[in-house]
Amino acid sequence: MPHTIVTDVCEGVADCVDACPVSCIDQGPGKNAKGTNWYWIDFSTCIDCGICLQVCPVTGAILPEEKPELQKTPS
Repeated sequence: MPHTIVTDVCEGVADCVDACPVSCIDQGPGKNAKGTNWYWIDFSTCIDCGICLQVCPVTGAILPEEKPELQKTPS
């Protein structure tokens, strides 16, 4: 099951981007509710390795489950 980046918790640190072995994390457009950059995971590409969760310094920004209602995904 893919992981989820909670859009309004993400602070745009982006450690997850470089750590992802399949490059499934991209920056979202604009700012989130905190006024910071934010990232999102492409659920169809994520291999559920958990590296993003391990490297993210922001508590609660990444969840080890697919929760599309918590992650804004650009169309």
